[in-house]
Amino acid sequence: MKLSARNKLQGKVLKIEEGVITAKIVLDLGNDNIITAIISKDAIEDLGLQVGSDAFAIIKSTEVIIGACCDCKEEEHKKKCSCHG
Repeated sequence: MKLSARNKLQGKVLKIEEGVITAKIVLDLGNDNIITAIISKDAIEDLGLQVGSDAFAIIKSTEVIIGACCDCKEEEHKKKCSCHG
């Protein structure tokens, strides 16, 4: 497999949750790192994916956004702040 994408993460398929047209693939990257992707059911068949299969998460993006939690103390702000769930 040769790709231009540089962000390639190898793992094992942990779970496949099939819907009508698409499915959620949960990939175990090791060290308690999990990544999830939604792909077509046709792609699952084409790739021969099943639980336990070796697979890659290939990430191609034009930007990555980094966030950090604030240390807000006000209860009203905490309700709106994504840092606090």
